[in-house]
Amino acid sequence: MNLDKKELAKRGEDLAAKILTEKGFEIIERNYRFSHGEIDIIAMDPKDKCTVFVEVKARQNLEFGEPEYSITKNKQKQIRKMAELYLFDKGITEIDCRFDVFAILFEDLNNPQVNHYENAF
Repeated sequence: MNLDKKELAKRGEDLAAKILTEKGFEIIERNYRFSHGEIDIIAMDPKDKCTVFVEVKARQNLEFGEPEYSITKNKQKQIRKMAELYLFDKGITEIDCRFDVFAILFEDLNNPQVNHYENAF
């Protein structure tokens, strides 16, 4: 069964949010948009009270390589800029934060392979 790009992204983000919640994270916001960018998930890590900006990459096959390899230097720069805009938009000045990546492979829709990279960049 092939999913369209939008449905695949939603499934990946839903799964990442579920895993974070199971780990005790508080989901602050999902699909935060500002201008032409988006942050998939913004969460609070209960261990260190750190705000976590999460990028989720989901794929159905390895035709274009592992999902995590699509997080290029330019994409990292864009995510950092979006995080800065989020903090500015919310009036947050002093906060610890990090950037996590979820790479999810849905070759088997019922048993996806999930890699969670904390402090990925």
